[in-house]
Amino acid sequence: MNIQRHTGFYVIGLAARTRNSMEQNGKGKIGEIWHELLRGNLASKIPNKIGINLTAVYTDYEGRLDGQYTYLLGLPVSSILNVPANFVAKYIPSGRYSVVTSERGPIKRVVPETWQRICSMPVAELGGIRSFRADYEIYDQRSTDPEKAQIEVHVGLR
Repeated sequence: MNIQRHTGFYVIGLAARTRNSMEQNGKGKIGEIWHELLRGNLASKIPNKIGINLTAVYTDYEGRLDGQYTYLLGLPVSSILNVPANFVAKYIPSGRYSVVTSERGPIKRVVPETWQRICSMPVAELGGIRSFRADYEIYDQRSTDPEKAQIEVHVGLR
């Protein structure tokens, strides 16, 4: 368990409302967001970028694990001025986050496996009670090869 205290920051990207059951049965929206952002190199249109690591944000939770949430894929930014049309800005609040690192492997396998592990962790192992305000994944240099990827999931804690 790796607990970190983060200051708040904004991410600008493409977003959609979804839920875990939709993602698991093939009717989800997360894959579409990835495809749209990468296909058109839309990340290059995000103003005020801080770095190049894609960030996937989970926020606006309804009903904890089984309800809808907003999924946003984009980049951290220094300002939310001039958000392009069809893009959304979301704030990741400051606070305590448990950082969970995935195993290495195909990205389509390691991401859901890491979330399944997080959702089944006892509170003591996770480092606290989930806040369900915002969680996020970082896709850095360890995830450039989609067959040997490793990601970090930052889980918001109360």
